[in-house]
Amino acid sequence: MHFYELHEGDDDAFHDLLLVREEEMEPEEFFEVVQSIRRRVQDSYEQDTLIEAIAEELENDYDFITVSDERLTAAVNVSKDDEGNFLADLEEPETPDYLSILAELRPGDARPN
Repeated sequence: MHFYELHEGDDDAFHDLLLVREEEMEPEEFFEVVQSIRRRVQDSYEQDTLIEAIAEELENDYDFITVSDERLTAAVNVSKDDEGNFLADLEEPETPDYLSILAELRPGDARPN
C-alpha cells in the first residue's frame, strides 16, 4: 500500500485527506494528476472542500481510496490511565462536534460587538 496526502487551507482554516493506493504513483506524477483534476473541478465541485472533490476524482479514475471517518471500522482512545481507554462510538452524531467559520472583518467598521 502506498499513502498520499492532500492539504488545503491557509493560516485560518486547514483541511487534509489521506489517500491509499495499491500501486505506487511517483510523487511528480501524483502532483500532475492532482493539478489536472484541480483545474477541471475548482469552479464546479459540490463537496465541502476542494480536496474532497479531488479525492473523489482520484478514487473514480485512479484507484485511490480516501481514508475517512466514514470508512473506519473501529477507533480506540488510548491513555496512560485505565479510565481513559475505551472503544469510541463511531455512530455519526446528528450535528458535527465543531464548525469552522471564516470571517473577514475590516478594522474600523462599526460592529455591535
